Amino acid sequence: MARVKYFLIGGAALFIGVGFIGYVKRSPQAPKEEVTMEVSKTVQEIPIPIPEKVVILKKEESKPILKEEAPPPMTADGLPEADRIQQLFATDSSKLPIVETVSYTSRAPFVQGRPAWIADYASYYNTSRHFIARSLNRKADYFTQKVSPGDRFNVLKKNKNLQFHLVADLSRCRMWFYALDLDQNERILLKTYPIGIGRLDPKRKSGFLTPSGKYSLGDKIAIYKPGTMGYFQDQQIEMIGVFGTRWIPFGGEVEGCTESARGYGLHGAPWIEDPISHQWTEDRSRVGKYDSDGCIRLYSEDIEELFAIIVSKPTTIELVKDFRETKLPGVERAIP
Repeated sequence: MARVKYFLIGGAALFIGVGFIGYVKRSPQAPKEEVTMEVSKTVQEIPIPIPEKVVILKKEESKPILKEEAPPPMTADGLPEADRIQQLFATDSSKLPIVETVSYTSRAPFVQGRPAWIADYASYYNTSRHFIARSLNRKADYFTQKVSPGDRFNVLKKNKNLQFHLVADLSRCRMWFYALDLDQNERILLKTYPIGIGRLDPKRKSGFLTPSGKYSLGDKIAIYKPGTMGYFQDQQIEMIGVFGTRWIPFGGEVEGCTESARGYGLHGAPWIEDPISHQWTEDRSRVGKYDSDGCIRLYSEDIEELFAIIVSKPTTIELVKDFRETKLPGVERAIP
């Protein structure tokens, strides 16, 4: 009887459990679509202000500085400073706008009946052979002129009306070297050089044995080396012992000159011969001081560089007590 009793109780419990599960499954549930719709409706009912005009604010962009607007480099005393000489001889995109790159061919259109030489290119482009040699050799070698078809080198632009202008500051023993594009009325500062000038002389208007004023440079130029003889102060000497390796004379007075141009010029520092070995060495101590008889002295590498560039173009030199006194020709063209 006990087993029958437990069996009846277990069956009743099972029947009740199955019925409860069925009831739960039949209970209605809100479909997912309706829930989604209710949420969407709720979101749509939130008021969103709509502006009459949408303005998109952009980050303020700084005005680009054009190359022509860039100020030239300055020294500590506020005077311009540059060294762009290598850009005269470079054959890549860094070259200055006053030069152009040509490729050598012996059949140049400006030479008839024979092969063209470097001298022919120099004459046609009004550029010195020394200038072409330095560009061709990619170094400060002004004499080697070996060239093969296809070799590239720079010349001064043929269609440019170019001149050069030097400003010598007598109080600072410094000189500024400018290229002038007369057609564009522009100037480019190429380089600044240390110089030596004449001894102090309070009796002179300039205050020095070196005169002041603006002079043209002459064409009676000279190249000196050991063994080159000449006359100085009525004595025959080796010219390198007084004038170094280059001589560029003043040609004439232009404006405000305190002395005649005769006898003055630019040249290298004097060289000294060793009495035993007879070897010549440059006396570099003679640049940067008031020591000459009135001429402008430069280191040998500087006068040779200057010589190569300016001897084929009209050039003036202005000698002033202070650089700030000069009125430079043209408008400064800033070059990176």
